[in-house]
Amino acid sequence: MAGVNTLSAFILAFIFFGVFITTEAQTSTPAPNTISVPCALRSNTSCSECLQNVTCLWCTPTKQCLDYPVRNILPPRSVCPLNDARWGLCWVNFQILIITMSVLGGVIIISILVCCFCCCKCERVGNKREDVKVERQTRARKSRQKAKRTEMQMRHDEIRQKYGVAKENPYARMDDH
Repeated sequence: MAGVNTLSAFILAFIFFGVFITTEAQTSTPAPNTISVPCALRSNTSCSECLQNVTCLWCTPTKQCLDYPVRNILPPRSVCPLNDARWGLCWVNFQILIITMSVLGGVIIISILVCCFCCCKCERVGNKREDVKVERQTRARKSRQKAKRTEMQMRHDEIRQKYGVAKENPYARMDDH
C-alpha cells in the first residue's frame, strides 16, 4: 500500500508541476496587442520577448524568433537544434524536456508495474495464509469428528455388553437370537 500512496503523491506532484508550468507560460503572455506582432520581427531581441507569443520559437545561437513548425511535434534540426530551441519558457530546451519526460514516463510505468506485482504477490501470500488456516481448521474438525465417532462406538459397545448382545467377532453379522 505504501507504493500506491507514493505513486499517488508522485502523480499529484507531476500534475501540480504541469499546471504550474502552464500557468507560468500563460501568465507571462502580454496584452493581445503585442501578440499580433509576427515572430520574425522579434528576431535579435531577447528570448522572453520572443516567447511572449505562444506561436513563436526562439533559437538561442542564431537569436532568431521563428514561427513554431506546427506540422511537426518537435522542430526539425534544420530550423533549430533541439538543445538550442526554446518554446514557452526560456529555461526549458527541447532536448532536456524530451529526456525528462522519457525518464518520468519510464518511472511511472515501472511504478505501475511494481504496484501491480506487489498487489498480485500480496494477494497470493494472503491466499496461502488463508489456505493454511482453512486446512488447519479442517484437520481440527476431522479430528474432533473422529474422536466423537470413537466415543459413540465405545458407548454402543458398552451398551451391547451390558445387555449381552455384544459381538465376539466385530466383522460377523449379528445373528437373530
